[in-house]
Amino acid sequence: MAANFGAEAVFSGPLLLAIPIAALAGLLSFLSPCVLPLVPGYLGYVTGLAGADLAERKRGRMLAGVGLFVLGFSVVFVLAGVVFAQIGASLQADRYPWVLQILGVVIIVMGVVFMGGFRFMQKEARIHSKPPAGIWAAPVLGLTFGLGWAPCMGPTLSAVLALAWGSGADATRGALLALVYCLGLGIPFLLVALAFGKATKALAFFRRHQLAVMRIGGGVLILLGLLMATGLWGRWMNSLQGWFQNSVVLPL
Repeated sequence: MAANFGAEAVFSGPLLLAIPIAALAGLLSFLSPCVLPLVPGYLGYVTGLAGADLAERKRGRMLAGVGLFVLGFSVVFVLAGVVFAQIGASLQADRYPWVLQILGVVIIVMGVVFMGGFRFMQKEARIHSKPPAGIWAAPVLGLTFGLGWAPCMGPTLSAVLALAWGSGADATRGALLALVYCLGLGIPFLLVALAFGKATKALAFFRRHQLAVMRIGGGVLILLGLLMATGLWGRWMNSLQGWFQNSVVLPL
Protein backbone atom coordinates (compact mmCIF):
# COMPACT_ATOMS: atom_id res chain seq x y z
CA MET A 1 0.00 0.00 0.00
CA ALA A 2 2.83 2.39 0.85
CA ALA A 3 4.49 1.68 -2.50
CA ASN A 4 1.24 2.36 -4.31
CA PHE A 5 0.89 5.66 -2.44
CA GLY A 6 4.42 6.74 -3.38
CA ALA A 7 3.91 5.79 -7.00
CA GLU A 8 0.65 7.69 -7.18
CA ALA A 9 2.24 10.78 -5.71
CA VAL A 10 4.81 11.00 -8.52
CA PHE A 11 3.47 9.13 -11.55
CA SER A 12 -0.29 8.90 -11.42
CA GLY A 13 -2.18 7.30 -14.28
CA PRO A 14 -2.95 10.63 -16.01
CA LEU A 15 0.70 11.65 -15.86
CA LEU A 16 1.70 8.52 -17.75
CA LEU A 17 0.07 10.06 -20.82
CA ALA A 18 0.64 13.71 -20.01
CA ILE A 19 4.42 13.41 -19.62
CA PRO A 20 5.21 12.19 -23.17
CA ILE A 21 2.80 14.76 -24.60
CA ALA A 22 4.60 17.51 -22.67
CA ALA A 23 7.97 16.29 -23.97
CA LEU A 24 6.62 16.22 -27.54
CA ALA A 25 5.26 19.75 -27.10
CA GLY A 26 8.71 20.96 -26.10
CA LEU A 27 10.32 19.29 -29.10
CA LEU A 28 7.73 20.78 -31.45
CA SER A 29 8.51 24.20 -29.99
CA PHE A 30 12.20 23.71 -30.77
CA LEU A 31 11.47 22.61 -34.34
CA SER A 32 9.03 25.45 -34.96
CA PRO A 33 9.79 28.44 -37.21
CA CYS A 34 9.88 30.67 -34.13
CA VAL A 35 12.93 28.88 -32.68
CA LEU A 36 14.75 26.61 -35.13
CA PRO A 37 16.09 29.26 -37.55
CA LEU A 38 17.38 31.27 -34.58
CA VAL A 39 19.32 28.42 -32.91
CA PRO A 40 22.76 29.34 -34.33
CA GLY A 41 22.17 32.95 -33.31
CA TYR A 42 21.18 31.92 -29.80
CA LEU A 43 24.29 29.75 -29.54
CA GLY A 44 26.53 32.58 -30.61
CA TYR A 45 24.84 35.06 -28.31
CA VAL A 46 24.84 33.00 -25.11
CA THR A 47 28.45 31.89 -25.60
CA GLY A 48 29.87 35.15 -26.93
CA LEU A 49 31.49 33.16 -29.75
CA ALA A 50 31.57 34.14 -33.41
CA GLY A 51 30.66 31.74 -36.20
CA ALA A 52 34.24 30.54 -36.70
CA ASP A 53 34.64 29.71 -33.02
CA LEU A 54 31.31 27.89 -33.02
CA ALA A 55 32.48 25.79 -35.92
CA GLU A 56 35.64 24.90 -33.96
CA ARG A 57 33.37 23.26 -31.39
CA LYS A 58 34.44 24.93 -28.16
CA ARG A 59 32.10 22.56 -26.39
CA GLY A 60 32.77 23.49 -22.79
CA ARG A 61 31.91 27.14 -23.33
CA MET A 62 28.97 26.27 -25.56
CA LEU A 63 27.49 23.80 -23.06
CA ALA A 64 27.88 26.28 -20.21
CA GLY A 65 26.16 29.06 -22.14
CA VAL A 66 23.37 26.88 -23.48
CA GLY A 67 22.82 25.24 -20.10
CA LEU A 68 22.38 28.63 -18.42
CA PHE A 69 20.09 29.75 -21.25
CA VAL A 70 17.91 26.65 -20.80
CA LEU A 71 17.90 27.20 -17.04
CA GLY A 72 16.64 30.75 -17.58
CA PHE A 73 13.56 29.85 -19.60
CA SER A 74 12.94 26.75 -17.48
CA VAL A 75 12.47 28.95 -14.42
CA VAL A 76 9.75 30.90 -16.24
CA PHE A 77 7.92 27.87 -17.60
CA VAL A 78 8.11 25.80 -14.41
CA LEU A 79 6.76 28.72 -12.38
CA ALA A 80 3.91 29.04 -14.89
CA GLY A 81 3.16 25.34 -14.51
CA VAL A 82 3.16 25.61 -10.71
CA VAL A 83 0.87 28.64 -10.69
CA PHE A 84 -1.61 27.22 -13.20
CA ALA A 85 -1.80 23.83 -11.49
CA GLN A 86 -2.12 25.45 -8.08
CA ILE A 87 -5.07 27.49 -9.34
CA GLY A 88 -6.66 24.26 -10.53
CA ALA A 89 -6.02 22.63 -7.15
CA SER A 90 -7.46 25.61 -5.27
CA LEU A 91 -10.61 25.55 -7.39
CA GLN A 92 -10.81 21.74 -7.06
CA ALA A 93 -10.61 21.31 -10.82
CA ASP A 94 -11.82 17.70 -10.67
CA ARG A 95 -15.25 19.00 -9.62
CA TYR A 96 -15.51 21.22 -12.70
CA PRO A 97 -14.91 19.03 -15.76
CA TRP A 98 -16.43 21.72 -17.98
CA VAL A 99 -13.35 23.87 -17.35
CA LEU A 100 -11.19 21.18 -18.97
CA GLN A 101 -13.60 21.14 -21.90
CA ILE A 102 -13.23 24.89 -22.31
CA LEU A 103 -9.47 24.46 -22.18
CA GLY A 104 -9.87 21.85 -24.91
CA VAL A 105 -11.52 24.44 -27.15
CA VAL A 106 -8.65 26.82 -26.39
CA ILE A 107 -6.12 24.14 -27.36
CA ILE A 108 -7.97 23.55 -30.65
CA VAL A 109 -7.62 27.27 -31.38
CA MET A 110 -3.95 27.09 -30.40
CA GLY A 111 -3.48 24.20 -32.82
CA VAL A 112 -4.82 26.35 -35.63
CA VAL A 113 -2.50 29.17 -34.53
CA PHE A 114 0.46 26.77 -34.58
CA MET A 115 -0.43 25.92 -38.19
CA GLY A 116 -0.34 29.60 -39.07
CA GLY A 117 -4.03 30.45 -38.76
CA PHE A 118 -5.64 33.46 -37.06
CA ARG A 119 -3.29 36.08 -38.48
CA PHE A 120 -3.86 38.49 -35.59
CA MET A 121 -2.24 35.91 -33.26
CA GLN A 122 0.84 35.44 -35.43
CA LYS A 123 2.60 38.51 -34.06
CA GLU A 124 5.23 38.01 -31.40
CA ALA A 125 5.10 39.86 -28.09
CA ARG A 126 8.52 39.55 -26.49
CA ILE A 127 10.98 41.56 -24.44
CA HIS A 128 13.38 42.81 -27.09
CA SER A 129 16.03 44.37 -24.84
CA LYS A 130 19.02 42.05 -24.59
CA PRO A 131 21.90 41.85 -22.13
CA PRO A 132 25.50 41.97 -23.43
CA ALA A 133 26.42 38.75 -25.24
CA GLY A 134 28.26 36.11 -23.26
CA ILE A 135 27.89 33.23 -20.83
CA TRP A 136 26.89 35.33 -17.81
CA ALA A 137 24.09 36.94 -19.78
CA ALA A 138 22.75 33.53 -20.93
CA PRO A 139 20.26 32.99 -18.06
CA VAL A 140 18.93 36.53 -18.51
CA LEU A 141 18.39 35.87 -22.22
CA GLY A 142 16.67 32.62 -21.22
CA LEU A 143 14.31 34.54 -18.95
CA THR A 144 13.43 36.99 -21.72
CA PHE A 145 13.01 34.06 -24.12
CA GLY A 146 10.45 32.53 -21.76
CA LEU A 147 8.53 35.74 -21.14
CA GLY A 148 6.11 36.82 -23.82
CA TRP A 149 4.19 35.27 -26.68
CA ALA A 150 5.38 33.53 -29.82
CA PRO A 151 2.83 31.92 -32.19
CA CYS A 152 4.81 28.68 -32.30
CA MET A 153 5.66 28.35 -28.61
CA GLY A 154 2.56 29.80 -26.97
CA PRO A 155 0.21 27.08 -28.27
CA THR A 156 2.43 24.18 -27.16
CA LEU A 157 3.02 25.68 -23.72
CA SER A 158 -0.73 26.33 -23.41
CA ALA A 159 -1.37 22.63 -24.05
CA VAL A 160 1.07 21.65 -21.30
CA LEU A 161 -0.58 24.05 -18.85
CA ALA A 162 -3.96 22.55 -19.75
CA LEU A 163 -2.55 19.09 -19.04
CA ALA A 164 -1.30 20.36 -15.67
CA TRP A 165 -4.84 21.47 -14.89
CA GLY A 166 -6.38 18.17 -15.94
CA SER A 167 -3.89 15.74 -14.38
CA GLY A 168 -5.12 15.78 -10.81
CA ALA A 169 -3.92 19.35 -10.53
CA ASP A 170 -1.40 20.25 -7.85
CA ALA A 171 1.74 22.35 -7.84
CA THR A 172 4.13 19.38 -7.93
CA ARG A 173 2.55 17.86 -11.03
CA GLY A 174 2.32 21.24 -12.71
CA ALA A 175 6.04 21.75 -12.09
CA LEU A 176 6.81 18.25 -13.37
CA LEU A 177 4.92 18.68 -16.65
CA ALA A 178 6.45 22.11 -17.23
CA LEU A 179 9.91 20.69 -16.50
CA VAL A 180 9.36 17.88 -19.03
CA TYR A 181 8.30 20.51 -21.58
CA CYS A 182 11.53 22.40 -20.86
CA LEU A 183 13.54 19.22 -21.36
CA GLY A 184 11.85 18.61 -24.70
CA LEU A 185 12.73 22.16 -25.71
CA GLY A 186 16.14 22.43 -24.03
CA ILE A 187 17.81 19.08 -24.73
CA PRO A 188 17.95 19.74 -28.51
CA PHE A 189 19.79 23.01 -27.74
CA LEU A 190 22.33 21.03 -25.71
CA LEU A 191 22.69 18.39 -28.43
CA VAL A 192 23.38 21.09 -31.01
CA ALA A 193 26.02 22.54 -28.70
CA LEU A 194 27.66 19.11 -28.34
CA ALA A 195 27.82 18.41 -32.07
CA PHE A 196 27.49 21.77 -33.79
CA GLY A 197 28.88 20.68 -37.17
CA LYS A 198 26.69 17.61 -37.57
CA ALA A 199 23.70 19.31 -35.99
CA THR A 200 23.67 22.10 -38.55
CA LYS A 201 22.83 19.54 -41.21
CA ALA A 202 19.92 18.24 -39.14
CA LEU A 203 18.74 21.80 -38.51
CA ALA A 204 18.83 22.47 -42.24
CA PHE A 205 16.67 19.38 -42.86
CA PHE A 206 13.99 20.52 -40.43
CA ARG A 207 14.11 24.07 -41.77
CA ARG A 208 13.30 22.67 -45.21
CA HIS A 209 10.33 20.80 -43.74
CA GLN A 210 8.99 23.45 -41.37
CA LEU A 211 5.58 23.41 -43.01
CA ALA A 212 5.27 19.70 -42.21
CA VAL A 213 6.36 20.36 -38.61
CA MET A 214 3.70 23.05 -38.26
CA ARG A 215 1.00 20.80 -39.69
CA ILE A 216 1.96 17.81 -37.55
CA GLY A 217 2.29 19.92 -34.42
CA GLY A 218 -0.98 21.71 -35.05
CA GLY A 219 -2.68 18.39 -35.72
CA VAL A 220 -1.43 16.97 -32.42
CA LEU A 221 -2.72 20.03 -30.54
CA ILE A 222 -6.10 19.91 -32.28
CA LEU A 223 -6.46 16.20 -31.50
CA LEU A 224 -5.59 16.80 -27.84
CA GLY A 225 -8.06 19.69 -27.73
CA LEU A 226 -10.82 17.57 -29.23
CA LEU A 227 -10.22 14.85 -26.64
CA MET A 228 -10.50 17.43 -23.86
CA ALA A 229 -13.49 19.29 -25.32
CA THR A 230 -15.51 16.11 -25.86
CA GLY A 231 -14.73 14.76 -22.39
CA LEU A 232 -12.91 11.70 -23.76
CA TRP A 233 -9.64 12.80 -22.19
CA GLY A 234 -11.23 13.01 -18.73
CA ARG A 235 -12.86 9.58 -19.09
CA TRP A 236 -9.60 8.03 -20.27
CA MET A 237 -7.75 9.63 -17.37
CA ASN A 238 -10.26 8.33 -14.84
CA SER A 239 -10.04 4.81 -16.27
CA LEU A 240 -6.26 4.93 -16.33
CA GLN A 241 -6.17 6.31 -12.81
CA GLY A 242 -8.31 3.43 -11.52
CA TRP A 243 -6.16 0.85 -13.29
CA PHE A 244 -2.96 2.44 -12.02
CA GLN A 245 -4.09 2.60 -8.40
CA ASN A 246 -5.37 -0.97 -8.35
CA SER A 247 -2.82 -2.77 -10.52
CA VAL A 248 0.53 -1.00 -10.43
CA VAL A 249 3.05 -1.06 -7.61
CA LEU A 250 6.27 0.92 -7.95
CA PRO A 251 9.14 0.78 -5.43
CA LEU A 252 9.02 4.49 -4.58
